[in-house]
Amino acid sequence: MARQRARDDDAVRITTAAVSHEEDLRKRQKRYLLSMTLRSACFVGAGVAGLAGISWLWPILIVGALVLPYIAVVLANAQANRVDGFQLRSGAFGVPELESAGSAQRAGLGGR
Repeated sequence: MARQRARDDDAVRITTAAVSHEEDLRKRQKRYLLSMTLRSACFVGAGVAGLAGISWLWPILIVGALVLPYIAVVLANAQANRVDGFQLRSGAFGVPELESAGSAQRAGLGGR
């Protein structure tokens, strides 16, 4: 009985469960769309800066437009991981929780 009570006290937490696949995909699509919008704005801004004669700004915007696709792909492929530092109790997975009838009888618990 004491063993059962000790196990009941160790509740399993689900706060580290990942978000649903659909929600994760939607967030990654939004990040990618935002990055590609910023890239387009960099290209347009570089053209406007070049036409306006701002010779120091347009190369920076072109570099930004060339680097943003890499950043956008990395951010789009990064899956959400939720970690709160909680460690599950260690246990031998695959080991039966209940004792077999033979081991219970040898321990003097069976047949009562």
